[in-house]
Amino acid sequence: MDRKVILLVEDNPQDEMLTLRALHRANLANRVDVVRDGRQALDYLFRKGQYAEREGPDLPTVVLLDIGLPRLSGLEVLEQLRADIRTALLPVVILTSSDEDQDRLKSYKNGANSFVRKPLDFSEFAETVARLGVYWLATNDPPPER
Repeated sequence: MDRKVILLVEDNPQDEMLTLRALHRANLANRVDVVRDGRQALDYLFRKGQYAEREGPDLPTVVLLDIGLPRLSGLEVLEQLRADIRTALLPVVILTSSDEDQDRLKSYKNGANSFVRKPLDFSEFAETVARLGVYWLATNDPPPER
């Protein structure tokens, strides 16, 4: 079983579908787990609530995190991830439609590894997501496990 898992935190069903399709088209066969709000993301990552018994590695290889999420924003999720020793080094890519400089600045200040705007055109979106997947799953050398 390939232990490299992507966690996609996305509340928009269309963006979720496009992201999954783009990763599939890039021939990335890795498992992609999807949660739809900030609270679910934290529960998944810290194995709480409905995710207390989830299968697979303790942490995903990378988190693709939207900013505008219900219940808890992506920036709040990121802040909590960086404050916990278990997830302080977890690669987090902000994948958002926001073009606000303040969102980009807050993302990096809160410890995002990357900030990527979702292109509006599907082919550009697919290419962007494919590049992200290949980089984080095949090219990047993650920190050693503690």
